[in-house]
Amino acid sequence: MYELDFEKQVQDLEDKISELRKMSQTKSVDIVDEVAVLQKKVDKQLAEIYKKLTPWEKVQVARHPERPHFVDYIKVLIEDFVELSGDRLFGEDAAIIGGIGRFRGQSVVILGQEKGHDIKTRMKHNFGAPRPEGYRKAQRLMLLAQRFGLPLITLVDTAGAYPGVDSEERGQAEAIAKSIDICLSLTVPVISCVIGEGGSGGAIAIAAANRVLMLEHAIYSVISPEGCASILWRSADKKKEAAEAQKLTAQDLLSLKLIDDIIPESAGGAHRHLQSTITSVGDAIEKHLKELRNFTPTQLVARRRQKFLDMGRF
Repeated sequence: MYELDFEKQVQDLEDKISELRKMSQTKSVDIVDEVAVLQKKVDKQLAEIYKKLTPWEKVQVARHPERPHFVDYIKVLIEDFVELSGDRLFGEDAAIIGGIGRFRGQSVVILGQEKGHDIKTRMKHNFGAPRPEGYRKAQRLMLLAQRFGLPLITLVDTAGAYPGVDSEERGQAEAIAKSIDICLSLTVPVISCVIGEGGSGGAIAIAAANRVLMLEHAIYSVISPEGCASILWRSADKKKEAAEAQKLTAQDLLSLKLIDDIIPESAGGAHRHLQSTITSVGDAIEKHLKELRNFTPTQLVARRRQKFLDMGRF
């Protein structure tokens, strides 16, 4: 497993457990008791570490390459998923994946950013950084949800929209603004969940929802800590201070009323507990979908717009 700096002690114990298990396969050695003792130590240390993560450490956890990604959630939560590609204007963008399927018996439209799991898939999905055609594909799917009266679910996991010259030439800013506008105008329930990184306009383009959820160790900010430090301090070395000042953790954002709910992660983070994390996200989405069924289309639009208008008011 990819090792985070603050998990060094835990990683050493996990390596010992792996060595003991390999030894038991080659030699007839009883390691059950010893492994159980070491596992208890691992669980205890992880619980202590993850109770007091700093904002910068949460950034590292949110970016962990082994956290469950959009495609992992689709495999577990969505039955009969049919991917819909292309923006019908320029081309296909693999950084955003979307389509229709059944979520726990209910037909939905679902879309989100996909970062990829290895070099090949990361290159394919552009590390989860969408170009304009990705957002225009998202707009097409949002309008499809409205046309057929289907709830829209979005899973956010991006460091931000792709800032390349080709993106600017094809109207990146307009594509993001239009996506936000359509999100705010939909007459169907919209639920968004930040499953990893929620970066800048690249994230909010698909997250202007009735309910915005976050995993416990996800982050959501207007700019990355490194970018913020480079602007304010002229040095990316101040990224820890920037992360602290930005209030980008789920706990900070809930207290500021910028999100609606936090989904707990097991000790050790989502990258250690993929299945339970995905199930927890599914449970939270199901709960909020049931609550949103009580509102009329007009109320859904009005409450969603008011929710964002109220942000920052004192």
